[in-house]
Amino acid sequence: MELAGQDTTPILNRLRRAEGQLGAVIRMLEDGRDCQDVVTLLAAVSKALDKAGFAIVASGLRQCVTQPDKLGAPDLAALEKLFLSLA
Repeated sequence: MELAGQDTTPILNRLRRAEGQLGAVIRMLEDGRDCQDVVTLLAAVSKALDKAGFAIVASGLRQCVTQPDKLGAPDLAALEKLFLSLA
């Protein structure tokens, strides 16, 4: 399953934002910042990554429904496995 270009743009933007936030978490730890501030930002990074993962799975579901495999059936087991890997 390949993601369509229009589906990847918002996902990439979310991942780049999470990457910047993760860098900030690392800098905060190196600077000895307050634990509560670090955990708050780390939670935001985690949530951004979760949302990106779910967006990828949702895109895959859309593609499987609109473009099934050669036999005409979506690979539901593979999609379920992807979805559960995010849990």
